[in-house]
Amino acid sequence: MKFLHTADWQMGMKASHTGDAGEKVRTARMESLNTLAAIAREHRVDFILVAGDVFEDNGVDRMLIQKVADRMNQFPAPVYVIPGNHDPLVPGSVWEHPAWKSASNVHVLRDPQAVEVPGGVLYPCPCREKSCFQDPTKWIKDRDLSRITVGMAHGTVEGVQSEPDYPIPRDAATRAGLDYLALGHWHSFALFSSPDGAPRMAYSGTHETTKFGERDSGNALLVEIAEPGAVPTLTPVRSGRLTWMVVEKDLRQKGELAELRARIEAMEQPESTLLDIRLAGLLHGEEQEELNRIQEIISSRFLYGSLDQTCLRPSPEDPRWIDILPAGYLQEAGRRIQAWSDPTAGGSRPEGVTPAMASRALLELYALAKEVGR
Repeated sequence: MKFLHTADWQMGMKASHTGDAGEKVRTARMESLNTLAAIAREHRVDFILVAGDVFEDNGVDRMLIQKVADRMNQFPAPVYVIPGNHDPLVPGSVWEHPAWKSASNVHVLRDPQAVEVPGGVLYPCPCREKSCFQDPTKWIKDRDLSRITVGMAHGTVEGVQSEPDYPIPRDAATRAGLDYLALGHWHSFALFSSPDGAPRMAYSGTHETTKFGERDSGNALLVEIAEPGAVPTLTPVRSGRLTWMVVEKDLRQKGELAELRARIEAMEQPESTLLDIRLAGLLHGEEQEELNRIQEIISSRFLYGSLDQTCLRPSPEDPRWIDILPAGYLQEAGRRIQAWSDPTAGGSRPEGVTPAMASRALLELYALAKEVGR
C-alpha cells in the first residue's frame, strides 16, 4: 500500500497577518493542490488521505467549495477526506454543498465506520462538532488483521498541550491495532512511535505554511506499508510554494547590521518569501541608514516583509545620537531620552516611560533631525 497523507489546507483563511500579501498567500494555498496532485502522480500512490480542516471554517464562500472540490476530483487517485474541527460535519456545513455529489473521485467520510480502500481498510474519525474532549479513535476495534489497516483522525495528541481538543492517546495506533494512523490538526510534521519504535502515527502538517513559526510545515507525507504489521515508511515531500522565514539578530558590534543587510539582499526567490526580521541590542547612530535600507529592501522585493525594532535601542555610548540634534532644548531633551533608554542606568524615569519606549522616541527624534537637515 502506498498513499499520500495531507491535512489542514485551511482553504479560505484570511491571512490578514500578511497585510497586502494576503491574496497571494490564499492563491498559493490553492495552487499547492496542484503540487499535491503532481506528487501523487509521480509516486503512483494508491489513494490520498486528507485528515481534516480542508476549509478554514463552514462559512467560506460557496464558490470556493466548488473550486476545491473540482481540484480534488482531478487528483490522480481516489481521495478520502474527513471533516475537521474547523469544518465539522454540522447542519449547513461545507459538506452539504452539491459539489461533493458530482466529485466522483472524492469520498467524504461522514461516519466512523470501516471503508474499503485499495490494498486494505480505512478507519475514519470525522469531527461532528467544533470542540470535543473525547478520543475520536476509541471506536476502532475488531480489525481484520490479515489486511493492512489505516486510521485517519483529527485532533491533539495527548501531551502536546494541557487541554487537548479531540484528545488522541500517544499509543492510539497500537491500541487500535492499526498499521498507521494519519493525523490532522497540528500544522507541523511530527512522528509518534509505537512501543516497539515503529512510526505508526504522524501529523503530515499543513500543505502550505500558514504563519511564521510553524516548523516543518508545507509538506505532505508519502506513506508505504509493505504488508499487515510491517513498519511504515514515511517520507516527507515538499508541497509548499511559499517560504516563511524568521530572522532574529541581537546587535552588539558595529557592522553587524550591514552584514545582515547583505544577507537579506542575497536571499533567493524573495517574490515567494515572507520575511519577519526581529532586531534587538544596540544601534549605533551611523547605522540608522542601514536600518532604513533594510526596510526598503524587504518592502520592495519580498512578498511580505516585517521589521520589528521594538527591542532595539540606541547605543548609550554613541554621541552621534545627540550631536546631530540642534543645540539647546532639543539636545538637552535628547540627552534625557538617551539616559532613559539605557535599562542599566540608574536614576528615575517619568511614570510610564520604559527603556523600549525611550529608545523608540530617540530613534524617531534622530530620524526627524536627519530629515530636517536634508
